[in-house]
Amino acid sequence: MAGSWKAWSWGTDPDTVRRDVAVAHERFTGSGRLGDAVRPMVGESWRRSVLHGVDPDRTLPPLELTGSHLLRHRERHPLAVTLPLLRRLLLENAPGPQLLAVGDASGRLLWVEGDHGLRSKGEELHFVEGANWHERSAGTNAPGVALALGHEVRVFASEHFSRGVQHWSCSAAPLRDPDTGELLGVLDLTGDDHLASPQALALVRAAATAAEMEIRVRRSTSPARSGLSPYRDEAGPAGANAAPPPTRLCVLGRDRGRLETEGRPIELGARHSEILLLLTRHPRGLTGEALGALLHERGVAPVTIRAEMSRLRRLLGPGLLASRPYRLLHPLDTDVDRVRRCLLDGDDRGAVELYEGHVLPGSEAPGVIEAREELRAEMCEVLTARADPRALAEWVERPEWRDDPRAIEAALGAVEPDAPRHAVLRGRLRRLGL
Repeated sequence: MAGSWKAWSWGTDPDTVRRDVAVAHERFTGSGRLGDAVRPMVGESWRRSVLHGVDPDRTLPPLELTGSHLLRHRERHPLAVTLPLLRRLLLENAPGPQLLAVGDASGRLLWVEGDHGLRSKGEELHFVEGANWHERSAGTNAPGVALALGHEVRVFASEHFSRGVQHWSCSAAPLRDPDTGELLGVLDLTGDDHLASPQALALVRAAATAAEMEIRVRRSTSPARSGLSPYRDEAGPAGANAAPPPTRLCVLGRDRGRLETEGRPIELGARHSEILLLLTRHPRGLTGEALGALLHERGVAPVTIRAEMSRLRRLLGPGLLASRPYRLLHPLDTDVDRVRRCLLDGDDRGAVELYEGHVLPGSEAPGVIEAREELRAEMCEVLTARADPRALAEWVERPEWRDDPRAIEAALGAVEPDAPRHAVLRGRLRRLGL
């Protein structure tokens, strides 16, 4: 598996890789199909980028920290003590123009230093301090993927999901608390092609190890003065002793959602199901007013939203939900995402099997209705266009689709006119008045 993390190996022509992957990127953004030129790690990240709603032509990472808020966060962050060491290792005597970036566990860049010309170009793309470059905010990029997967990665040129970043390459590695193993942030080198080379990744990996050891040394010599007791960042994971965050939200065919974790499943109330689903659809977060508008056609008062979020935090424990704006601190997969991945991969029967019912069918929240109708429309569009007869036969007999004219008409087209099943389906259409 480690080999799949490589951007290109010794002797590979970078220009050839760039062209081949650029063609594959165009094909993927147009049809959802991945080609052989795309590394598995990159292809999976492209798929997650689509599910996170990243637009490859328009998305700019959001600026989440500015001014005094950025300064305070940097001052209290345990990675601050590693900057002098990282500058010596990665910027002094650098082989070419490059940028050193250090971000926190949520993907927000706290320090961006290095070549002045590259910094100016980076400002146009929001590669600046305070911007969030997590994969769910910016699509495929080295610091974002390193945080999402928890290991060092390289992203080369056209492997970036956003086209505006495809003239850059980067190598990144996660940074962890040396005593607890908690994720503290990410270290990244960004610049030209050489920064996706094997040498660059080895350098970043070694620098990350040195930075973690620097924290341990500082903590052991003067923990009180340095403020380097084991760290817990409200924007990052909940800590080594906390319960693992939920990994999947199930909302298909259920009026009340279910969270699946490594432990027991958590059954949710109707309102909490709606809130979590909406937050998965808005990874950058929602204000109280925006969330209220998605929950009820006349809106929900911010004070009511705060009360619901407080109850939800008590139910789920710390480390999953953040405020200002309301957002998820960990990626939360859903069964809706699984169905979409099957459709993107051309696995129509898999999509039918996973589609256990409409999205929270009892909910009347405007945002949930939109999610429900989006997935229904995608299923109909894809299956009517290309599904094989067996997939169509299974689809039209699912309870939620038996009376859907689109499913019936698609199945009719795949059945011989003189077959008994054709007559059954025609009768079903007549009963619907069609």
